[in-house]
Amino acid sequence: MRSRWRFITPLVSLGVILAACSGGNNAGSAPAGSGGGDLHGATVTVIGTWTDVEQKNFLAMVKPWEDQTGATVKYQGTRSINDILAAGIPTGVLPDLAGLPGPGQMKEYADAGALKPLDDVLDISTYTGETAPGLVKLGQADGKTYGVFIKAAIKGLIWFNPKLHDYTSSPPATWDDLKTQATANKGNAKAIWCLGISSGDASGWPTTDWIEDILLHQAGPDVYNSWYQGKTKWTDPAIKQAFDTYMNDVVANTFGGGTNAVATKFDVAGDPLFATPPGCELFHQASFITGLGKFPKEKAGTDYNFFPFPAINDQYKNAVEGAGDLFGMFHDTPAAKSLMAYLVTPDAQNIWVKIGGALSANKNATAYPDDIAKRSAALLLNAKIFAFDASDLMPNELQTAFLKGIVDYTKTPASLDTILAGLDKIQATAYSS
Repeated sequence: MRSRWRFITPLVSLGVILAACSGGNNAGSAPAGSGGGDLHGATVTVIGTWTDVEQKNFLAMVKPWEDQTGATVKYQGTRSINDILAAGIPTGVLPDLAGLPGPGQMKEYADAGALKPLDDVLDISTYTGETAPGLVKLGQADGKTYGVFIKAAIKGLIWFNPKLHDYTSSPPATWDDLKTQATANKGNAKAIWCLGISSGDASGWPTTDWIEDILLHQAGPDVYNSWYQGKTKWTDPAIKQAFDTYMNDVVANTFGGGTNAVATKFDVAGDPLFATPPGCELFHQASFITGLGKFPKEKAGTDYNFFPFPAINDQYKNAVEGAGDLFGMFHDTPAAKSLMAYLVTPDAQNIWVKIGGALSANKNATAYPDDIAKRSAALLLNAKIFAFDASDLMPNELQTAFLKGIVDYTKTPASLDTILAGLDKIQATAYSS
């Protein structure tokens, strides 16, 4: 999720509908997915990474459920969700529902007995029949379903301002082509790239996206898989090459340099695209950025547009990195089960989809506000090679170290060898702890 909480598991083509069923005897007036019974006066505590605009959108999403059931959602948005959940697992002090850092952490929480299975919340036969196999698997541990995806995102989109240069008719097909075109078309922009990686305790995740995108397109899905599974070392030449490409081609050409990138909040990092003169020509970020910063105030297609991450190695030109906000249930109260079931329905999903800044994992949620959102959804649906965000599939300890290491590297390029060696040490024990 990191709004990021972001999946390679098997190659998948996404066309997802999550269907919910009641967890008990339905009362005649109960809404779909209510679990039956009278929920009036009940409260569901929810923790997620969504703050500011995203929090507002989530609350709009749950409002119809509150109106229908008479129950209340008590939501807390925090970028420290890893720490909160890690502290709550041994103590039992946990919310009813929570956004999970990723499938890797989901399994850890399930193995610890903290997460409740959703097999009596969802109609599993319908769910598995209508959900892409890769996503079903990502939400499972030991054959049971523990997580569902509230919203999805496509990673690796390259955003530009058509008023500076319009790449729509001839987007770069390769990484070398991108560098050549960007240099030629920079115009009066102050730099080629915008970059901002500040995100509270989760600072660094926009850069982990960069490393993952580069690695996927440079070394391919087999190396990508082996890396997040802990089988390929961080000091492996393929992994180091991805870090080097990020530093030499991106940070070296970034608005304000690495120090500025570390200090800039991720949600406003693309705003210089719209400045006069522009602070940058290009901005790498996921599909959800259209709901953050200055993007919602600008006109899609006129003031901003995107092209997909270009090929580095032609073998992997159709590779796409995706992500999703994975939710799990720690307390299986009737109200919690009802809310979980409601959140994955088309009616609920269309609320956020229509607002913008979100793609749905539900194929029946189609209320996208513009062509850019529709194109993003199509990339997600039609991906030939689909990879889930690697860092979200890593053990929590390693993921945390990755975030810290990438921030340090962005500030101090000469530290790379030390950082990678340190990650190797953590990797050696993280998968067995």
